[in-house]
Amino acid sequence: MSLDISKILTDWPYAPGQVTARRIRGDDGVDKIQLRLDLGLYQMETSGRPDGLRPHDCDSLLDYYQQQLDRHAQDTGSDAGFEIASDACEQLRGEGVMYYHRYLAEFILEDFTAVERDTTRNLRLMDMCAKYAGEETDRFALEQFRPYVIMMNTRAKALLAFRQNRPKAALVAVKSGIDHIRQFHEKYGQTKMVSASGELAILRAMAKEIQSRLPIDPVRQLRRDLNKAVQEERYEDAAAIRDQLRQHAQEHQESHTLEGDES
Repeated sequence: MSLDISKILTDWPYAPGQVTARRIRGDDGVDKIQLRLDLGLYQMETSGRPDGLRPHDCDSLLDYYQQQLDRHAQDTGSDAGFEIASDACEQLRGEGVMYYHRYLAEFILEDFTAVERDTTRNLRLMDMCAKYAGEETDRFALEQFRPYVIMMNTRAKALLAFRQNRPKAALVAVKSGIDHIRQFHEKYGQTKMVSASGELAILRAMAKEIQSRLPIDPVRQLRRDLNKAVQEERYEDAAAIRDQLRQHAQEHQESHTLEGDES
């Protein structure tokens, strides 16, 4: 059997500046994700660790060190004194890159549930290293990528909600992501990044797009119409709009009264 992958690469051309991914059925009958690169491709498992390995008989290195932390806390009564060595942090970062490549491909394939899963996992990795790495450089090595991972996690949550026809939930998710990134920059004294951040720009644009698709609140629209009618001195129109607002208020009050009676 030939080990040359030239035919695969020829049949799947690389597009500079684009991220190209596909899902294929492996020889073992299980789906795989492939990510096309300039000089080849990555092939990843769709669940578990992307390379299919089980370090220390765990789903991932992160899970292994989480078990070690849990055991330490159980034996000593707290997490005080638990440290992850520098070489282990390097291995954890390498593992995080695998998940990064997979959630990038998952996003292209619009598997937003998987994107949320893998970005949440990498955020846990960042938390673990930031808190328990023995060396200061290892504690901060991944923090520079946190805004990007939060952004991807937020986009996945919002797109899932939007797909489920829950635009308000999507907007809540985006606003929460914006707040988390803003808090990150403020924590590290990067106040200029609150206005210059590319991640925040993407999420703000997403929030604006979602807001444009939200159903208009009839009462809010009537109030806007009333203000405009008053400014333009269309007093008869303004009086009619006030009547409509009073009608909405009356109906709202009656519905609450009925709910109270039923309870």
